[in-house]
Amino acid sequence: MATDSDAGPQSSFLRRLGRAFRNLVIFAVVVAAATGGLYAASLLNSRTWSLEVQGGQLIVTRGKMLPIGTEPFQPADPLLAEAYAPLDLNGNTALAVVGQKFEDRDELDRALFSVIELLAKPRVASDLKRDLDIGVALVKRAEALRGLTEQQRATLGTLKAEVAYFLAKQRIDDARKQLDEALQQLKLAADADARHKKDATQMLLAVEPQVKSLSDTLRAAVQGLPPPPPVAPNPTPPPADPKPADVKPAEDAAADAGAPAETQKPAPPETDGH
Repeated sequence: MATDSDAGPQSSFLRRLGRAFRNLVIFAVVVAAATGGLYAASLLNSRTWSLEVQGGQLIVTRGKMLPIGTEPFQPADPLLAEAYAPLDLNGNTALAVVGQKFEDRDELDRALFSVIELLAKPRVASDLKRDLDIGVALVKRAEALRGLTEQQRATLGTLKAEVAYFLAKQRIDDARKQLDEALQQLKLAADADARHKKDATQMLLAVEPQVKSLSDTLRAAVQGLPPPPPVAPNPTPPPADPKPADVKPAEDAAADAGAPAETQKPAPPETDGH
């Protein structure tokens, strides 16, 4: 039979065990809440983007899967990776979008396009090839941004039209250079004692005037000059008139044909003197 002295220590042990279990439950709840909060904060941070300036370049960053911290945004898609690659600001660092956080990638695209537009407009309007090449690359990057507004898409269309004109001029000039080079190659083949000398000579005679005329026209178009006058075809010489010495009199011509030169008159009839 249990005594009062035995019941005291047992009751104290049960109370201590209950308090320990309660503290363990509270600790587990606190840890779970903290873990859940950290996970939620990490998830929220990983779904935010920002724009930062580092070394004269605009860097697109994305939050890490941690409550704080960012890293460069590097999409797996090569086209998107090119669109979000570091952007050379060419000295333009005072940008309103720097330091902002974007919880939606469409917002990031709109902010990034505003910077690309600022950099691209003066370059697509330039006459320097280096600036135009940079402008073409910027417009290509902007085309990959999917979250643009309607107004931004209209602006992008205008930039693309400017770039299209530049690319057309560039390709026309490249075509002119290729035509000139082909003509030089034909002349080289025609002048050399080679197997295709005759064919090269015939082709050169057939195409040289047209190629020169087209090359001059293309050069004038690219340089903004008036078109050259059309090349007049070589006039066909008229048939030579027969020399006067070669024209024979009618009598000689008739004699050559076997006809008598003169027609003799018939003799008068004889009379008997009456």
